[in-house]
Amino acid sequence: MSEDLESLAAEAFCYLTTTGRVTGQPHTIEIWFALNGPTLYMLSGNGPRHRADWVRNLMKTPAVNVRISDREFAGVGRVVEGSEEDALARRLLLEKYEPTYSGDLSEWGRTALPVAVDIAA
Repeated sequence: MSEDLESLAAEAFCYLTTTGRVTGQPHTIEIWFALNGPTLYMLSGNGPRHRADWVRNLMKTPAVNVRISDREFAGVGRVVEGSEEDALARRLLLEKYEPTYSGDLSEWGRTALPVAVDIAA
């Protein structure tokens, strides 16, 4: 499993599918990610941090699915703000995307809400 994930670490984005907290229907987004072992990190930085649908969905139902390239994985999502993983998530995402992004990501990296998805073995 970890070798499969590691081979996908350089992919530009993943597709995260949560369960809609109101409808119960799948809700899929395209999002940047960084990988650390069996854990994917993402940042929610679009508007108020806890207001993004995908974050509220996984806070209600943590079971998620992730597709990277043509591979799919089941996982469990969790908000890691204020934990030891908070700084790690921010650092990994900035290290991955700052070198190739044309804008300034420093505010996003500093203020966005860090979320982890632990991939099931």
